[in-house]
Amino acid sequence: LRRSMIGNKKAPDILSELKYMKAKKIKFHTQIVLCPGHNDKKELEKTINDLGKLYPYAISMAVVPVGLTRHREKSLNPVEKQDALDAMAIVEKFQKRFMKKHGDPIVYGSDELFIKSGLPFPPARFYGDFPQIENGVGMVPSFIHKSRFLRFSSHKLSKKRFIAFTGMSFYPYLSQFIGKLREKTGVKIKLVPVNNDFFGRSVTVTGLLTGRDIIKSLSDNIDNSDIILIPDVVLKDTNEVLLDDSSVSDIYEALDREVRVIESTPAGLLKGLED
Repeated sequence: LRRSMIGNKKAPDILSELKYMKAKKIKFHTQIVLCPGHNDKKELEKTINDLGKLYPYAISMAVVPVGLTRHREKSLNPVEKQDALDAMAIVEKFQKRFMKKHGDPIVYGSDELFIKSGLPFPPARFYGDFPQIENGVGMVPSFIHKSRFLRFSSHKLSKKRFIAFTGMSFYPYLSQFIGKLREKTGVKIKLVPVNNDFFGRSVTVTGLLTGRDIIKSLSDNIDNSDIILIPDVVLKDTNEVLLDDSSVSDIYEALDREVRVIESTPAGLLKGLED
């Protein structure tokens, strides 16, 4: 199945390689990219079951919906709501099984899978030490959890006018937080959702936004704004470069506004709003 999906008949047997890593006592995290009609349903159950046998060396599994870009060559179906619901039912079944056996859920649905399914997120504590947060697993629950413990009064916020942006999938959650922030502090901040025209509009996560799409969206909304807040998740590692090789400086030059790179957390956003 894997050889067919990646289009390489000579691809090595990944399960054998993972078993070898277990034999050598090497620990690893895994990710299952859900492709409807290919590795969903019974195949997804088999994959999770196979990887579960490698615990505790297979530390965690993330089930993430396939991201279909406009550059793709092969025809793949997007993950729709029912696909996400079916996948989450399987994930939850194995979570209960693994919790009973190991005291660890091991397998997690990504935030995007929760959003597509319409299911509520579990509490942040369910994710333990967030083993797959960099793969988009637990980012939203973590943000919501951290926002509840912020003391707005402990921050001296600027009187300047700010503009922030986010991907389409996180927009409802960040918009709710910013609305509360405006209400509690009176800070002037506008939030803009950015469509991903570079990779395709089905790609909705903030971390895959490019400079050109950010500039395009903000240019229509930049009036009455003094400072642009850029979340660090759009940058490559610690660089000031985005996925399309545009830079923070390019955004500054194109929009002629002060630019601040902020940590992608509630506290990071508040810090960016300070004088």
